[in-house]
Amino acid sequence: MKFKTQIMILFSLALFGCASTMDTPYKKAHTPPSESSTYKTSPSSSTGQKSPATQRPYKIKGVRYTPIASATGFVQTGIASWYGRKFHGRKTSNGEIYNMHAMTAAHKTLPMNTWVSVHNLKNNRKIVVRINDRGPFVYGRIIDLSYTGAKRIGITGAGTGKVRVTALGRATSYSKKTKDPIAFKPVDYWKGNLTVQVGAFQVKVNAERYRYKLSKTYQNAHITTFTDDRGTFYRVRIGRFTNLKDAIRFSEKIIAQGFGSAFAVAE
Repeated sequence: MKFKTQIMILFSLALFGCASTMDTPYKKAHTPPSESSTYKTSPSSSTGQKSPATQRPYKIKGVRYTPIASATGFVQTGIASWYGRKFHGRKTSNGEIYNMHAMTAAHKTLPMNTWVSVHNLKNNRKIVVRINDRGPFVYGRIIDLSYTGAKRIGITGAGTGKVRVTALGRATSYSKKTKDPIAFKPVDYWKGNLTVQVGAFQVKVNAERYRYKLSKTYQNAHITTFTDDRGTFYRVRIGRFTNLKDAIRFSEKIIAQGFGSAFAVAE
């Protein structure tokens, strides 16, 4: 996991997702599509457009799940659970490393990197977390929170709690003091101002050198800065598109030309 912020559309082999129950032993049945630097797509059954790997339908324990293309207006009420130390340090479905202390969560169908509000209906506590994993795959449960997220709304003791999940969208600005997102824009994969990301660096000068090199061949070579709990990243991007389909085609083209990593993003 998109429009002032990035909708990262990474693609690869399936990676491990979150647990099907709170902090329980890992079950290999939980291997939904994931994101990485290798690009793969499949047709969308409803639009005929190509979909990011984490947007493809998948099946777990005989149940088929179809990720939604847009989080606009999404509201869901049900049971939240959490997963913690057992999965700390493992890869999530979008290719990130799971951090039980970060404000993240797993959901079966929301687009990756969607920020959602989670409201504990019993004690009225609320949190905002980012979807970066798939799950939980237990009947009646709608979201798996990180340990810290679950602790903040008071469900770590009981293990579960009734919540209301409201999609906020992509974060468009962050608090300078807390680094928490404070403004959002609805998620929609299929339209917007798109480009293609070809590299990410934690050393700014390396990103600038790569951008300069690419600017000699490609239009709109530029750098965007992104900061989260892992640190600051300087993302190098090229090209400008008005729809996902064209951005995907360009990604495929330059990968065939030798780029080790290229994927569509919306800005």
